[in-house]
Amino acid sequence: MRVTHLITRLIVGGAQENTLATINGLRQQPGLEIKLIAGPTIGAEGSLEPAAARIPGLLTIVPELVRPLHPLKDFLALRQLVRLLRAQKPDIVHTHSGKAGILGRMAARRAGVPHIIHHIHGPSFGDFQGSLANAIFTGAERYVGRFTNHFFCSAAAMTRLYLAAGIGRPEMYTRIFSGFRLEPFLLAQNDLALRQQLGLAPEHFVIGKIARIFKLKGHADLLAAFAQLLPKAPHARLLFVGDGSLRADIENQARELGVFNKVVFTGLVPPGEVARYVGIMDCLAHLSRREALSRALPQALAAAKPVVAFDFDGADEVCLENETGFLVRTGDLTTVTQRLLQLANDPGLREKFGRHGQAFVRENFSVEKMVADQYQIYMKLAGRPEPTTRSTP
Repeated sequence: MRVTHLITRLIVGGAQENTLATINGLRQQPGLEIKLIAGPTIGAEGSLEPAAARIPGLLTIVPELVRPLHPLKDFLALRQLVRLLRAQKPDIVHTHSGKAGILGRMAARRAGVPHIIHHIHGPSFGDFQGSLANAIFTGAERYVGRFTNHFFCSAAAMTRLYLAAGIGRPEMYTRIFSGFRLEPFLLAQNDLALRQQLGLAPEHFVIGKIARIFKLKGHADLLAAFAQLLPKAPHARLLFVGDGSLRADIENQARELGVFNKVVFTGLVPPGEVARYVGIMDCLAHLSRREALSRALPQALAAAKPVVAFDFDGADEVCLENETGFLVRTGDLTTVTQRLLQLANDPGLREKFGRHGQAFVRENFSVEKMVADQYQIYMKLAGRPEPTTRSTP
């Protein structure tokens, strides 16, 4: 059975890492031939294209497939996608992200692909964008939803959002947590040499954040809460892991708040190195305002680190209040500060949350489970019996 995945771009990000992990796992399953189509990767977020390109014959780049709305390029991208899919003749097209999700499903239908799956890693519509863009994406999602056979969601919150928008039926949705390699995080240690390299002392209470430095990711809110925390917890430090187009703005905000010398910016960190940085954190704070379910949350929990998160989208499916961390009403920086102070002053509570979180992630976030769940749906859609034995990635 031939399966083609489509994604808008292969930046260093959760949806992209999920896609490559899925592809690598599915390539080990019997009877599958996997292809990947993506747009060009540009920007400060880094690229996963080299990882995909190492697999012979896997990746095709469509230069016109770009993230912003661009009528001419969108038309050209659609035409090229139809050509590629007609040539590849997949049995299933599995799309990811907003632009590739819409154009890819339209192309799949025009190319006569029998089964179309869309993977919702985060909402493509909502009040996080302008009214015109929101109307366009909502209308487009409703249109392509008519000929989508199944939806994968990284959080149940996405199912509720899309159903409320009149897209699909409940039985068309399957929640599949975004799995990742657990072992590096399960084995992560508080590497004092890495702390020293970053200017962090053993006694510092390190609040970590892993995300592209981009709008709606919560860096500005976390800086504001951190500035409120410091007078009460002068041993606190803030560690930003990642890079992005708004880094200069966030650095300027840190200077204006007088906390710049208490904040560490790592810059871009390869995905394989992230676990080392999680290991030196005492907790993770993720104050994003738009995301289905950030991989940073289960990654931190896998390393037995408690989490603090805004109650955005699917955060409550992993940040379990008073079990794995603290869930805070979005925008409530006073409570964020109080919760961080509570964790800073209570190592026992940090250990308790971390232990519970690690057990939760072990059960739900392995790559093997993620791949097996998707493979099962593939077989069901195609009307084929699932083999009784299956290799694991």
